[in-house]
Amino acid sequence: MTGIDTAKAERRRLRFNSIDEVLAEVDRIVAAEKAGRLRRTGNWTAGQVLGHLATWIEYAYTGYPMRVPWFIRFLIRRKLPAMLRDGMQAGVRIPKVEGGTYGTEDVSIDEAAKRLRAALDRMKREPPRHHSPAFGPMSDEDRVTLNLRHAELHLGFLHPQ
Repeated sequence: MTGIDTAKAERRRLRFNSIDEVLAEVDRIVAAEKAGRLRRTGNWTAGQVLGHLATWIEYAYTGYPMRVPWFIRFLIRRKLPAMLRDGMQAGVRIPKVEGGTYGTEDVSIDEAAKRLRAALDRMKREPPRHHSPAFGPMSDEDRVTLNLRHAELHLGFLHPQ
């Protein structure tokens, strides 16, 4: 696969403490993209990034497209507290999944932002229907925090100027 090694790519260090902070950053990114002032340092378009974040939030309501082997679940669940505290590592890929993850379709920034806003709103008001295949049952607070860390990771590759 060609492209940027995102484990080594320039990335903004973001820290979100609420869903509303993510929504505000999405607005900044959309405005910068429309004004021609958005710089990317990863492999995905802004539409792909926003759509990817929306997809993973939506999976908690529609079901996940994968199963995680028990030994991987055992290992990754032990990493959850550090992930919630310190954030997610760039460059991680899901084995045997084309492109290393799901939800990377290239869609317009408007469509992706609309989906992400709806997914974040749903997360604010409704508990999930499905547990994470990697982390299992989580408190609502941890589920929201994990999605905030996920947003920090991916939105960090988008630089509004």
